[in-house]
Amino acid sequence: MTTQTVTSANSPTASSGGIANWLNVSVRGWQLASLVVALVALAPIAVVALAWLTPTADVWQHLGTTVLPDLLRNTGVLLVGVGLGVMIIGVGLGWLVATCDFPGRRFFDWALMLPLAVPAYVLAFALIGIFDYSSPFQNQLRVWFGPGFALPPIRSTGGVILAMVLAFYPYVYMLARTAFLSQGQSMLETGRVYGLTAWQSFWRVALPMARPAIAAGVALALMETLADFGAVSVFNYDTFTTAIYKAWFGMFNLAAAAQLASLLLLFVVVGLVAEQRLRGRAQYHLTPKSTRSHRYRLHGGRSLAAASACALVFILAFALPVGELLVWAVRSALQDFDVRYLRFVANTLVLGGTAAAVTTFFALLLAYTWRLKPDRMIRGAVRVATLGYALPGSVLAVGIMVSFIWLDRQWLTPAFESLGFGAGPWLAGSMLALLLAYGVRFLAVAYGPVDSSFERIKPSLWQAARSLGASNREILWRVSIPLLRGGLFSAGLLVFVEVMKEMPATLLLRPFGWDTLATRIFEMTSEGEWERAALPAVTLVLVGLIPVILLVRRTANPR
Repeated sequence: MTTQTVTSANSPTASSGGIANWLNVSVRGWQLASLVVALVALAPIAVVALAWLTPTADVWQHLGTTVLPDLLRNTGVLLVGVGLGVMIIGVGLGWLVATCDFPGRRFFDWALMLPLAVPAYVLAFALIGIFDYSSPFQNQLRVWFGPGFALPPIRSTGGVILAMVLAFYPYVYMLARTAFLSQGQSMLETGRVYGLTAWQSFWRVALPMARPAIAAGVALALMETLADFGAVSVFNYDTFTTAIYKAWFGMFNLAAAAQLASLLLLFVVVGLVAEQRLRGRAQYHLTPKSTRSHRYRLHGGRSLAAASACALVFILAFALPVGELLVWAVRSALQDFDVRYLRFVANTLVLGGTAAAVTTFFALLLAYTWRLKPDRMIRGAVRVATLGYALPGSVLAVGIMVSFIWLDRQWLTPAFESLGFGAGPWLAGSMLALLLAYGVRFLAVAYGPVDSSFERIKPSLWQAARSLGASNREILWRVSIPLLRGGLFSAGLLVFVEVMKEMPATLLLRPFGWDTLATRIFEMTSEGEWERAALPAVTLVLVGLIPVILLVRRTANPR
């Protein structure tokens, strides 16, 4: 309704010649700006894809005989393990809190989302510090149960899968819980009328109807698994992201890093296509009821088992790691809380604030252009521009670095040398490269809240502004932006937190000496200094709690 009204107002037949021509030029300008944003976002992806289409024989031969078989095996095992783990835990816990009543349900309903505030690499080194063979916890267990007692080794494939499952299950839990709440009690009561038990109702009614939401949550978790660099590096578990880093900074071979990035990009594309196929044609119609007037009351052992399952996941994924981090942070505060640490914080805040402002601006541009001209071209531009969130930061970093090196060599260095300046480099290794990676990676994060805020603006407001002769720019600045403040703030906040936690792109593209809290954690954990990594980790967790709290408040009522 909104877009049709605005479009007709901008058509040549909607007003007299001069005003209509001016408005048409203005709309074309917005379209052009949106297409430029989409092309800039597409450029690093295209560069990485070209590395796949034009491989270098010697690079592929080296990769194929050294690291490639292990990378493929490790990545496959990790995806299968994490996919199964997040699906079992996320769906199971989502069903319990949405449909059952047991002691502590109201607390676990929101508390099970808190692990979203803990970056996977922070959770990884916290779990190693707690459950390693030489940890105080295992030493105490040997005092209780004998010197030969030992838990399964945490530094293993099972350990890295456990860490990622605990870090990423909230994606599935959150969406599955909302889907189960939205189904309404009448659907399950109908199944009970036909003689189905509670367990059969879950398998044959609730689970099939929630499948699209569950598939979306699992897909998000698997994309995060493919993109992860910090957690796998903590466990010394080689995947494509760690191989890209080693090829770039270990062997100083950007061509090998590009080839590995192209393979990782192929994994991402296959995953996106598979997720669309799984959800694509399935349609499930839900009742309009959004809350449950009645839950299954669990008694005795079942009640204890449900509460214990929720408590175990919450303790392992949030309470125990955060508690251990706080203890370590207190111990290391006197040593690490200094001017250097404040510089890490300042660099992180500057990067996060700048990236949030720039990314939110471009999200606003795309969302407004879509309202002005909702055609296929702008829809395609929006989809391309918001594709980056599915891509690992390491892939974007390689694409941006290759692009900027080419621009430096072919254009900027000759031009600046002719003017008497130095040889550069001018773009490669600059702050612009890092901000571009953040913008491409998190534009989808900013676009969602901005686009949702536009949906709440009444068409009559834009119609009134048009009748008073307001231009497109004036409608955006004087009418829309005051009404979009909440959405713009949410978009900026989400991007700010994501940038603070982003590790691979920051490690690969940051200017020399520009360290952040995330890179400090990587530096300390790579040296086994768990306690010294705790202070920046606690800072990131506390900041990450802000959007999680907002998310908990929004999901309190799935309507």
